[in-house]
Amino acid sequence: MNITAQIIVAIIALVHLYIMWLEMFGWMTRGKKVFRKFPPELFAATKPMAANQGLYNGFLAAGLIWSLSITNDVWSINVASFFLGCVFIAGAYGTLTVQRSILYIQAVPALIGLTALYLF
Repeated sequence: MNITAQIIVAIIALVHLYIMWLEMFGWMTRGKKVFRKFPPELFAATKPMAANQGLYNGFLAAGLIWSLSITNDVWSINVASFFLGCVFIAGAYGTLTVQRSILYIQAVPALIGLTALYLF
């Protein structure tokens, strides 16, 4: 995997680690500041659901980090492609169902990462 793609994959992994932390551990504190449109009275009731979503984001981050540790270029690109594809699909779905900013936080970076895997 080329260095440009590695940097992009690492940044996306860090973003997903932050989302994991936010949804699993910071939902009642930082989550209220990040998700301002979400009704404040629903944070406590949705804490278990948010933690579950955070766990999935952690899996995405783990897969991206794993792709960076693979020494075989073909497999490294294949694994990164799979997880970036998952991030893109999750971001596109979130854009359609939750809020538009997810497009720029998840889907577009994943698309840039996929492009970097194959063009550079």
